[in-house]
Amino acid sequence: MARFAALILVLLYATPGLAETWRPETVGILAGMDRLFRDAETGSVKVRANEKYFRISKSEGELTLLRSSGPAPKNRPDDAIPHSKVVSGSNDITTAWLADGTDRYAHGVLGDGIEAAALKVRTASGEISSFTVRDDFVLEDLIPRLVDVDGDGRDEIVVVRSHKEAGASLVLLGLRGNRVVRLAESVAIGTANRWLNPIGAADFDGDGQVELAAVETPHIGGKLLLLKIDGRRLREVGRYMGYSTHVIGSTELEMFAVVDLNGDGVPEIILPTQDRKELRAVSFAGGKLAVVASATLFRPITTAILAEDVDGNGTPDILFGDEGGYLNIIRR
Repeated sequence: MARFAALILVLLYATPGLAETWRPETVGILAGMDRLFRDAETGSVKVRANEKYFRISKSEGELTLLRSSGPAPKNRPDDAIPHSKVVSGSNDITTAWLADGTDRYAHGVLGDGIEAAALKVRTASGEISSFTVRDDFVLEDLIPRLVDVDGDGRDEIVVVRSHKEAGASLVLLGLRGNRVVRLAESVAIGTANRWLNPIGAADFDGDGQVELAAVETPHIGGKLLLLKIDGRRLREVGRYMGYSTHVIGSTELEMFAVVDLNGDGVPEIILPTQDRKELRAVSFAGGKLAVVASATLFRPITTAILAEDVDGNGTPDILFGDEGGYLNIIRR
């Protein structure tokens, strides 16, 4: 009975209430659109469709799509797993990547049957260090996320580790001396072939401490989680039903944005609901989830969600693509 009451409470907290209504506009329509990103070299927002690239251009207040070049090619370590991102840092870790591909975990939700058996980093001194999991685990991820969770000027790494029986958990790693070690970990989901998608690390509730956010089982009832670092545990402090940040079989893991919408110093999380046909901006300020803005969509979101000031008014706009090939913008 207590568990049923708690579930009702969670569902109530996840209800939009008096949220601002966002109205998406269409920038353009591109058949085969499969990627939306900010080009680090040019600063432009670009999309990829049928292996061609386009950038968002502004002319006389109107936004259009123009043909463009793709991103500059990057050198990848030979042992990096397919579809993964090689991430650069500026603290004690200069590069991090997921390595040593294995097919020993038969799940395949991230585009193929290959997962990583190790995470490797290049340190500021140029040395290579690695964190290798046991044979009953894999790193079921494509992005090693570099964050400084405690403000000490050293990088921590957020990554998903999955067990052949217990499923996925969120792991916080760090470089200590010349070794990459496990600093903290969440409780595993409890069932094999159940996955979670990290969102990031920030002070999401405004209490002065960094929390981690993730969506657990984004394909099955999707639960938005907030976790605090508690010694060697990542302790769950919030769980809210009905969200998703991933399409099963896709390599796109960034179907969300983290941005301070109202300038109060506490970032909101922008992400889709479970069916990906509603976009919500949610806040954890004060320790409770509130939906501060939402948009009803005609088609499910399929790309990354970006918060970028493309119209030049000094406020980040929200951009995303959908399964009809529409590139959408919420101007702010």
